[in-house]
Amino acid sequence: MDGTLCDTEPYWIETEFAIAERFGGEWSHADALELVGNDLLESGRYIKRRMELELSPEEIVDLLLDGVVERVERAIPWRPGARELLTELGAAGVPCALVTMSWQRFVAPILRQLPVGTFQAVVTGDQVEFGKPHPEPYETAAAALGVPTADCLAVEDSNTGAKSAEAAGCTVLVVVNHVPVLEGPRRVFRDTLSGLTVADLGEMLIGDEDGSPDVR
Repeated sequence: MDGTLCDTEPYWIETEFAIAERFGGEWSHADALELVGNDLLESGRYIKRRMELELSPEEIVDLLLDGVVERVERAIPWRPGARELLTELGAAGVPCALVTMSWQRFVAPILRQLPVGTFQAVVTGDQVEFGKPHPEPYETAAAALGVPTADCLAVEDSNTGAKSAEAAGCTVLVVVNHVPVLEGPRRVFRDTLSGLTVADLGEMLIGDEDGSPDVR
């Protein structure tokens, strides 16, 4: 979701700097980029160590969510082509799942701005035992959709998310946003979701005759 469906990473970064200012902690843009795609509790642990806070990781996550939810309720910065592609997938009867390490209370206001039924399954970071880069989030989503992970195309913008999807057995469409993403055998790179069709996604998933994805 963050960085693929909507570009909320700046909201997270603003909130992290606000926490650092409030508690007198050290923080940098490089620190912020370290957290992109992470499980929120892992981000809370990182912030606790880096800012040397007395708060627990859970308390830090609550502060993060307070700041980001406040910002997203004012405006959702949708990524180019994301909603249009979801609409086309829905019209074609392609089941879709949202797999995010954000927690439910942050996801809810974003889902309210999408048509009912856009996602047939929603997996959030507070619903799984192991977050990305572990495969559990994508395995959970595929199971909820009732399809093998090998038949799933994941859309990601971070190495952490791409690793999670690959480990689950998905093909990964990478649309780089805030952080560079390494190449991989199951990774397809595109500059944007704008203009992509259901047929385009199908070709990525099927790949070449040897079974590898089309990485042009």
